[in-house]
Amino acid sequence: MNYFAGIDIGSTAIKIAIIDENRKLIGHKINASGSMFYKYAKEALETLLDNLSIKKDELAYTVATGYGRKLFKEANEKISEITANAIGAKEAAKEKCNIKTIINIGGQDSKAISLDSEGNVVNFAMNDRCAAGTGKFLDVVAMNLEIGVDELGNYHFKSKGAPLSINSTCAVFAESEIIGLLGNNHSIEDIVAGVHYSIAKRIIKLVKRVGIKDDIYFDGGPALNEGLVNAIENELGKEIFIPENPQITTALGAAVLANESYEYFKKSESQR
Repeated sequence: MNYFAGIDIGSTAIKIAIIDENRKLIGHKINASGSMFYKYAKEALETLLDNLSIKKDELAYTVATGYGRKLFKEANEKISEITANAIGAKEAAKEKCNIKTIINIGGQDSKAISLDSEGNVVNFAMNDRCAAGTGKFLDVVAMNLEIGVDELGNYHFKSKGAPLSINSTCAVFAESEIIGLLGNNHSIEDIVAGVHYSIAKRIIKLVKRVGIKDDIYFDGGPALNEGLVNAIENELGKEIFIPENPQITTALGAAVLANESYEYFKKSESQR
């Protein structure tokens, strides 16, 4: 049996997906990127292969993507995260919905991607200038509120009033604004809801730049935050599709492309 790996080396996390010849997801792993992208990505891949009892020579093709993709020397191919994200979303949502718009919120940037009916990228927009609409900002918010980032969703749904307005577009100023709200005795629940709606409004502006078309797919670590999902859906006035493993969509797309590239080259060689 041949296996195929997709490695998404992001600014804050390394995501790896392994699929088999039938494109079935065999396993995945998520590690912090740290300061040595190549070392940690290589170690994470080796650990995942060991856990899955897959030998190195059974790994037929590897595709790297993401911020640090050029650093992964062993990759057979390297592609942009926009392309990999689109392929991964199409694969993850197959037989469930026909994805036309992708919202991706990563550790340090956010993206909106528009697809045609065949799943090809026709337009995209990215916000990488400020952390206020990213996963990193949610980490900072949770730290200031002295709660776990995985608790944000629960606090969101306990908010009883209208979401508080967080107006700052810079993460640093927004953090100061949140501290000020705490000082004025606003509840953690209302602050969390305000943060989620603040991020949702920024994301909607980004999505409008590429055009909002159904069906809408949301991935990246923050897609696990049900409170943020709720805020985005309310701002959009539409339901959005969340995959089973939203953090690894881009890595899955790279793995699918690895399988396609391997089959293409194998077919080309047989025709010579």
